[in-house]
Formats: sequence, C-alpha cells, structure tokens
Amino acid sequence: MVEIWLPYGSTEVCVRVPVNNMLDLIEPKKVRGAQNPQEEMRNALKNPLASSRLADIARPGAKVTIVLKDSGVSTDRIVLSALMEELKLSGVRENDVIVLVAHDPFKTASSDRVLSALNAETFKIMQHDPSGHDGIYMDKTSRGTKIFLNKMFAEADVKILAGPVEPHPVAGYSGGCELIMPGVARIDSINKVFQLGLNEKAVMGNLRDNPVHEEMVEAASLADVDFTVNIVRNDAFDLVKVFAGDFNKAFEEAITFAENIYKVPVEDRADVVFVSPGGLAFDLTLQDAVACLYGALRVLRRRKNIALIAECSSGCGDKEFIEAMSKSADLKDLRKDLKKKFSIPKLIAYRSMSILQEANILIVSAIPSYYISQISRMKIARTVNEAFRLFLDTVGSKGKFSFIPKGCLTIPFMKT
Repeated sequence: MVEIWLPYGSTEVCVRVPVNNMLDLIEPKKVRGAQNPQEEMRNALKNPLASSRLADIARPGAKVTIVLKDSGVSTDRIVLSALMEELKLSGVRENDVIVLVAHDPFKTASSDRVLSALNAETFKIMQHDPSGHDGIYMDKTSRGTKIFLNKMFAEADVKILAGPVEPHPVAGYSGGCELIMPGVARIDSINKVFQLGLNEKAVMGNLRDNPVHEEMVEAASLADVDFTVNIVRNDAFDLVKVFAGDFNKAFEEAITFAENIYKVPVEDRADVVFVSPGGLAFDLTLQDAVACLYGALRVLRRRKNIALIAECSSGCGDKEFIEAMSKSADLKDLRKDLKKKFSIPKLIAYRSMSILQEANILIVSAIPSYYISQISRMKIARTVNEAFRLFLDTVGSKGKFSFIPKGCLTIPFMKT
C-alpha cells in the first residue's frame, strides 16, 4: 500500500492505495525558498530589469500609490519594507504613500488579515473597493471595454505594483497586469473583461491567445505604471525569487521562472484523479475549490473520474454561485444569462458545470450532503478512502489513479 496525504482545510487526509493502482503523484517542482528573503527583495530593487531604480524614479514630495496583492503577512511586510527603503532614498515621506490592497474577485476570503496586520504603519493602507463610483476613466481597449481605475491610483505621481505570480483560473497567471485589472478597477470594467472568461483559451496557465489576459494587458497599459515587483514562491509559499523593474520585462521574466515550478509534465493518463485545491488557502468554499478541476481534467483518459478533496469550511460560496450551480442544469441557458447579466461567481459556476458534464465527480467535503445533492452530477463521499473504493469499483481492479495534492498551484500537461 501507498499512503497519499492530501491537504484538507488546515489539515491533511490520507488515502491508502494499492501499489498496482498507483500511477502518479503530480506536484509542483520542489524549489527551496530564498535563504534570505529580505536580501533577495532588496537585490531585485537595486538591480531592476529594464528600468531605473525606484529610488531614482521617485522625487521628494511625490504622491506614491503601491498596489499590493496579499501574499501573506510575512511576505507583505518584506515587500513593503523594501519598497519603503527605496522610496526614502528618494526623499519620499511615508505619509505621502498609500498602499491599496488589490481586489481579487476569485477569492471569497477578505483581506482583513493584511489590513489589520499592517495598520500600525505610518503610511496609509486600505482595500480597493471595486464598487466605488469615484473611478477615473482611462480609455477604451481595442475590444471597446471602458476602463475605470481607482482614483488614488490613477492620480498618483508614482505607481507601483507588487504581488505574486501564480496560476490563475481564468487569466492564466496572477501578477503584473492582474494587479491593475481587476486589482484597482471598477466593477463594471472588471465584469466586461472577465466576461471573456467564457472563451476556452481563458484557463489556468495559459497566456497565449487568452482574451482575458490580453484585455488585462491593455487595461494595464493605460495605467502608466512606473515600477513593478513580481514575486515567485514555491508550493510552501516561501519566497524564491523576485523580479522587479519594467512592467513588461519583470512579468515576462517572472513567468518564465514560475512556469518551471508550476507546469508539470505527465507521462500517462489516469482512470481517476484525486485532486485537492491545496488546503485552507484554496478550499475555504466550494467556489474557491473548483478552480483545481481543470488541471485534473487534462490528465484523464476518456472516462473522466475526479475526486475533489476540499473541506469548504465556509460552505459553498456566494449566493449567485450557489444558485447557478443548483438551478442551472442547462449550460446554454446559463451562458445566455452570463451574457445578459454577468458576474464572476456565475462564471465560476458555468465553468464548473462544463466540467461536471464531462466528468464523474465525487467530493469529500465538510459541506452537508443536502447542499451537494442540489448540484447536478456531483456526488459526495464521506471519506477519501470511501471515494477511492467507489472509484475502484467503477474502473476495476487494474484502474490507475493519479493524485494532485496542490491543484490550484499545479498545471499538469501531457508529454507529447
């Protein structure tokens, strides 16, 4: 027997698998964190890519806005401390600095943690509110999307972006332009851009011909960003490498490095894939957890069987997501609804239901069975080992099983 441990909320669950049924354990590349994360950050700022140093860009009296994507309090502190060191060298005062915590509509958890942890600093820190009506109109994209951005950001003398580059369920990867759109954008602009998420190219790990990414890049180009900090971490969320400087060059270099960690080649397709989103950071709700299903689907044989291992301690998610998952049995109807009245929770539901129509999905979760029973085609197992036995009965004693412990950070692809 092989014991496979899968993240489940703040803990792990173990599934026991006979050796002859074990096909593959699919994980991000193991990379050590930087020996001295603070020094890694400082070195990146001192040696920016295709850009002057931030200390040479800013001037005394300049109004500075930093858009920060929450990476966890310890990493956030490292980022902001290093940026403030650079800004002080240029004569910028802390009370002339505003930190905007970027909006992330694909996470149901709030950023109260980072706000409360950093509120003792002398610079001002606040959460961007996408529903605000004081957004500044920047221009239209080539697709005709009107871009409205946070006023404090748009009117700043120096604009800085800082955040992690990691797999994103629709945009391909986070970081870079994602800190502008949706990070500091208004809700109507956000919805217009992410409506393009109905396109089959708008998937985790893909930037090529991804219309969401392309639209985000255009939106960011309107913002006149002065400096960016892109952080690449390993699957334990340790800072590994920092790419700072020019908006395009720093993101390009960060993506090349990140893909070496997150993209995982796979030799053979499985009869069944057990996938965990990756624990509490990714499985707070079902709405968060389903982001990992796409990767599992890519490495399955024709008969697609998936076990989703996600605690979902906060339930199913937003009301719109729940209603769409439980009431919209017809994908065509939901797609029409999305084109008329778009929302990201409904988009996530649409993409999840598309997978449910292709695959047999068992979920091991703390969500009461009653709520799972309302979702067409999704079934529940009480334990991970029960899910294994049920699928073994389905595929037979020679069935092959693959396991993805950190599905929201893993982009598997079949070797050609």
